Amino acid sequence: MEWSLESVREMVAGGMQSMRECESSAFGTAMCLLLLFVWYCYRVGREHSSSPLHGRYSAESSHVGGRGGALISSEGGGRAKGRHASTVEEQNGFAYCQSAECFRCTNTGEGLNQRLYHSLQDYAKRYTWSGMGRVHKGVRDQGRYLNSRPTIQRPEVFFLPDLPSAPFFSRDAQKHDVELLERSFPALLAEFESIYHHPTARSGSSLPPGWKANSTPHGQWWTFYLVNQGTPLALNARRCPRAWRVLGQLRTFVTNNVFGNACFSVLTPGALITEHYGPTNVRLRCHLGLRVPPGCELVVGGEPQCWSEGSCLLFDDSFLHRAFHEGCAEDGPRVVFMVDLWHPNVAAAERQALDYIFTPGR
Repeated sequence: MEWSLESVREMVAGGMQSMRECESSAFGTAMCLLLLFVWYCYRVGREHSSSPLHGRYSAESSHVGGRGGALISSEGGGRAKGRHASTVEEQNGFAYCQSAECFRCTNTGEGLNQRLYHSLQDYAKRYTWSGMGRVHKGVRDQGRYLNSRPTIQRPEVFFLPDLPSAPFFSRDAQKHDVELLERSFPALLAEFESIYHHPTARSGSSLPPGWKANSTPHGQWWTFYLVNQGTPLALNARRCPRAWRVLGQLRTFVTNNVFGNACFSVLTPGALITEHYGPTNVRLRCHLGLRVPPGCELVVGGEPQCWSEGSCLLFDDSFLHRAFHEGCAEDGPRVVFMVDLWHPNVAAAERQALDYIFTPGR
């Protein structure tokens, strides 16, 4: 090859042209990756909003029955299609409502296990398997876990393995939310009194609007739900704006799946809630005492505790538990504000996956 000034000039020009083409290609590739990343973040943010309570009930009034029955919200209507408000209303909106959409009331079995596993696979395909070890183990072996659990703790729907368990938890387990609820005690008590003494909706009705009577062998047990199995009840929420605001400020409130509830709960003198299990061990049930007369007690896993006005009790309701009010009529009802919070040892990635798997209506 003969070297000359012209040949060197051509080689330099060719090299510079190649570099420009490579820079253009690299820039284009980087832009494509950036756009894909932005799209992915949009999808994740849209399906897993960090503050799902804000604005969820603003346009739902047309979907709620006049007595505060089961809600099919405007946001969740597509997911909850087929849920019959009348069915839940007739059965008082608690356990054993016989709805095929209700996880708590659906008989556990192979069909449910397959549905859970398919939902987990779908979640992993969309997002990631990272951090899903315990969730995968729990879904895969759900039947064995539920059937082999000791009688003292036997969740009815889903058991997440390797979670620390105890009937009662220290307030430090969810310190921020416990302190927030206790600071809100005066506002929540005032709001309860405003709805509890509301005039009845029609003659012959024994309960004010929005309240539901639950089955008990003795006495009366009434509940006023703001969120029932992960679904906000719009009319009830509008009547309790301060309580709704408090729920929106909680960091660990279970809001996006069927295991999340929030309500005012009333036990009349002589009432007994018989022994039963909750649906899962991934949550802690929090009771803020609003009115606590003498003779009231909560027994979880064989351990008795008494409520205290203005203070919270945290317990794992997957343990066998019962409650009673043995006071006299002059003492008045026992009243608590009940909220379901995440178990502190359920990781953020696991919470996101469980929200996806147990989305209301899935």
